[in-house]
Amino acid sequence: MPQKTHHYSNGEITIAWKPDVCIHSGICFKGLAEVFDPRRKPWIDMTQAETQQIIEQVKKCPSGALSFTADNS
Repeated sequence: MPQKTHHYSNGEITIAWKPDVCIHSGICFKGLAEVFDPRRKPWIDMTQAETQQIIEQVKKCPSGALSFTADNS
């Protein structure tokens, strides 16, 4: 069965979130709550921080459920 993946973009990068891989450690929320807020729908709001801040937070995801790719200009 293929894993579900959600994508969120700000025009510079796209975050991929795999909910089936997520261990809900809360590191994303604790580190950058303006962007990653599970109480909000959608829970990722890419407009709330600079791209580099988002990249640094995504890199801290312990499960690999969050990843990013650069968008083509």
